[in-house]
Amino acid sequence: MKNDVLKVLLTEEQIHERVAELGAQIAKDYADKNLLLVSVLKGSVAFMADLMRAIDIPLAIDFMAVSSYGSGVKTSGVVKIIKDLEIDLTGRDLLIVEDILDSGMTLSYIIDMLETRNPNSVRICTLLDKPERHQVDVPVEYIGFTVPDEFVIGYGLDYDERYRNLPYIGVLKPEVYESAE
Repeated sequence: MKNDVLKVLLTEEQIHERVAELGAQIAKDYADKNLLLVSVLKGSVAFMADLMRAIDIPLAIDFMAVSSYGSGVKTSGVVKIIKDLEIDLTGRDLLIVEDILDSGMTLSYIIDMLETRNPNSVRICTLLDKPERHQVDVPVEYIGFTVPDEFVIGYGLDYDERYRNLPYIGVLKPEVYESAE
């Protein structure tokens, strides 16, 4: 698995330090709000677990699963809801926790859908942002790291359901995914 990593982009220590900073800022910003963290599965699960422990105010969590990639490396542009939220969003302040903002198409779709459910607010917290890949403008309040346009894996991010368990963010060697295309 580690032999497929071209380079380590963000170390485990860098990630944990930044997650702690984001958690402190979110706790300050949402101190008097009805915070609901919404994890977009599967990629954000590691980030969500660490982030929620870094937020020192009352909060609730829920999960949704969407698909726009399949087993490829590029978004299909079609968003499919695999698992929807279970909590009523009325009067809640939603913070969507995402692993990576790539094209923005999936997040844009999710925001539009969730805003119809009467929350007080809907905001985004993403671990990684790839600005070079944006196809739609999605306002993001909290960004962990801005990364270059390379195929990143680890800390929840995968290629074909592998590498999620790496404790760092690495760049996948192109020959790993180019051979599958």
